[in-house]
Amino acid sequence: MVAFVASLLGTLAMIGVFWWYKARRPEGAVFTWGEAMLGSAYVFFGLFLAYGVLPNQWLLWADNDLAWRPDKTLYGPADILQPTAEGGNLPLTIHYQTLRDLIAVGIYVVMLGANIWLWSAWQNRYKDKGTTVEPVSEYGRPLVKEGV
Repeated sequence: MVAFVASLLGTLAMIGVFWWYKARRPEGAVFTWGEAMLGSAYVFFGLFLAYGVLPNQWLLWADNDLAWRPDKTLYGPADILQPTAEGGNLPLTIHYQTLRDLIAVGIYVVMLGANIWLWSAWQNRYKDKGTTVEPVSEYGRPLVKEGV
């Protein structure tokens, strides 16, 4: 459980740092080679954490500590999911391993949605401010029309 919670908190912390940096990045600033390499490594590690480590730690926790195996049948609250083979009303048997896998799929779906949302937020980071970039010369001075 500790590893799963730590990987979840690490993923959320990386999203928080991304959001903080997105707000601080000046409009029109050019990425240097080093910033691009650091950013790509950061994004790679974040995707590795979100799509690799987090679901893996969930599956390990569910298998080991929670013991959600195929031999444990899920009955649900008040035995509403009890199968007919075991005296219930549900015509199919649901095991805890099925619930474990559905939660893992849910982690992937949520992370995919967060991934799309974060990429969209990065691409549209200056549209929210409503500011426009003034054209500048090669020396960084604003370009002004003569006579204005």
